[in-house]
Order: sequence, then structure tokens, then C-alpha cells
Amino acid sequence: MRVLIVKLSSLGDLFHALPAVRNIKTGLGAEIHWVTQPEYVDLVGCFTDVDRVIPFPRHSLAADLRVFWRRLRMWDYDYVLDFQGLFKSAVITFLARGRRKIGPSFHREGSFLFYSAVAGRSHRERHAVDQCMDTVRYLGLSCLNLDFPVAFPPAGRPEPRPRVGLLPVSRWPTKNWPEASFAAVGRALRERCDATLYLLGGPGDRAVCERIAKEIASGDEPRSAVADRVINLAGSLALPATGGVIGELDLLVSNDSGPIHMAAAVRTPTLVVFGPTDPRRTGAYGSFHRVVRAGRECQPCFSRTCRFGDVPCLKAVTPERVIEEAVQVLDAARRRAGGTAEPDGSLRMPVGGVGDVEKGATE
Repeated sequence: MRVLIVKLSSLGDLFHALPAVRNIKTGLGAEIHWVTQPEYVDLVGCFTDVDRVIPFPRHSLAADLRVFWRRLRMWDYDYVLDFQGLFKSAVITFLARGRRKIGPSFHREGSFLFYSAVAGRSHRERHAVDQCMDTVRYLGLSCLNLDFPVAFPPAGRPEPRPRVGLLPVSRWPTKNWPEASFAAVGRALRERCDATLYLLGGPGDRAVCERIAKEIASGDEPRSAVADRVINLAGSLALPATGGVIGELDLLVSNDSGPIHMAAAVRTPTLVVFGPTDPRRTGAYGSFHRVVRAGRECQPCFSRTCRFGDVPCLKAVTPERVIEEAVQVLDAARRRAGGTAEPDGSLRMPVGGVGDVEKGATE
């Protein structure tokens, strides 16, 4: 049995499909191949259920089409499963050599025209992980534990705990909590918890992270001590290495951005400030993650531009609220490390669900 997964992007979406792929591999005893964009090839290579990765040359398709065609058509598949649901992914699904070609319940752009079947009816008022599981149910497979099988290279960071990641930049400007707020959280966690802080992001985020690091250093603490414990890693790590660092954190404080799903996969608690998007659909999966949101009537608007101009849903979230939530998570982690964990194991991932999505909200 051989199955081809078509999931091209983006970072968080790749992780949303992982529990479904685990169930398919286990239920069918299948060899798994996966088509994704070149920038995610090394990341998908860390997914332990994937046996072969096929790069889709999105930005150089004209030049590399022949190579891609040869790789795509090299194998016969029992199933070709599209977990993207867009026109481009549906065309890839159609062109692959497969006995049955199944699209997701959340398909759009006319992609259903290229499938043998669609995995159930669309129901988008669910988490993206649960929507992907529709394909498992369509195939008649038992839905097992919703695991995220991934193996990132260990980072081996030498800095002392607690370790907190700050991820201040997302792909949408309307999802970005103010830089000054991240800096205030960082200063407070240095002073109250003696935390080591890691600024995380891509190459384009390095300047923002550097400004936040300098702002954290503007507090009362000696500058040399801050320099050793406030580390700007933005732009210096590939995705697998980023996953390795996140796996060694005690907490990730972030906007709604792809790396929160990396954290969910490796069971690192997250504290996420949500603005225009919906944590019930795209929040970090699992019950030990926390969300802080303003609870305004306009949320969620799912817009890359704010009709009010200044994104009041984010400005209404104060650093003090995030700091208190972060301190609670770190205190729980410290108690657990000392052998006095909470009786409900609140920092462990149970099966299913987005946890604490209303934490700190003022509806």
C-alpha cells in the first residue's frame, strides 16, 4: 500500500495534517510520500511517518516542470490524498498516478472537479486538525490518538531554565501584537522568573527582534547579564533547527503564527495573543495551550487589514495580562520539574481540542 499526500503549505497547515497522516499510515499500513513546496522539504523530512518527500517547484515551475513531472509520476499510488483543497493542489492530485484521488471537505477554487471523491461535507467551524481527520473517517479507518509524529534535531541549548521563546512577527500585520508589549513581557519574565529569552523568527524579522532585545536590556538589570540571557535567533535557524529550539523551551509566547503548531507537536506550552483570527480553528492543538484575546465584537474578522486602522483588538491586550498568564505556566512547569506536578497533568497533551481558548478574554 502506497499513499501520496498533497499538502504544499503553509507552515502551520503542514502540522494540521499530521494526525490524519499518522492514522492513515497506521490504519492502512501504508508507505507515505508527500508533495510540498521546496522551503518545507527539510521540515517534512522531520515527519517520522513520511518515507519520501517530493518538492513542488512553485516559484520555478516553468524551468523545473520536467523534473517535477518525473518525480511525481515515478510511483503508482493506491490513494492520492489532497489536504490543501486548492486548485493547484488538486491539479497535482489529478496528475499523480493513483487509483483513487480524494479531496478534503474544505476544498475550494473548483478543486473538487479533479477528485474521485470528497471526504465529507464542509464544516469549517472546527479546528483544522479535526477537518483533516474527515479523510480518515471517509476511508473507514479508526480514529486513533491525534499524535504529531515529528523528530527535530536537538538544539542542545546550554542556557539555564526557564527558557521562553518570543515570536513577535507573523505573516499578517494585523496579527502582530506591538513590539513594545513583547519587550515588556520579556523584561518582566527576566525580573520575576530569571528566564532565558530567545527571540525567534525568519530573516526578515531579525531587525524587529533586535529592537525588542535592546528594549528588554533597557531595564534595571546589568546589560552583560541580559546579553547572556536574551538571545536573538531570528533568521539564523532553518525550520528543523527552529523546531529543535522550540522543543527545549518551557513556554513560547507568540502571535498567531506557524511555529505555535511546531510547539504543539513537541508539547511545548504556548501563550498566544489572538487578534483577527479564530483560536478554535487555528490555535495550537491541545489543552495545555493558552490564548489571550480582547473579546471585541469584531473578532474574528479574518482580515489582513483592519477597518479601524490601528488593530484595537490587539492593542486592548495589555502586557500585564500576558505576563500573569506566562508566570502561571512557568510556575506549573517548575512544580512539575520538582516532582509536584498539577494532578490533572495540565502541561501534557491530551487527545483533541484547543485548550484554554478563552483564557484572559473579556467577552
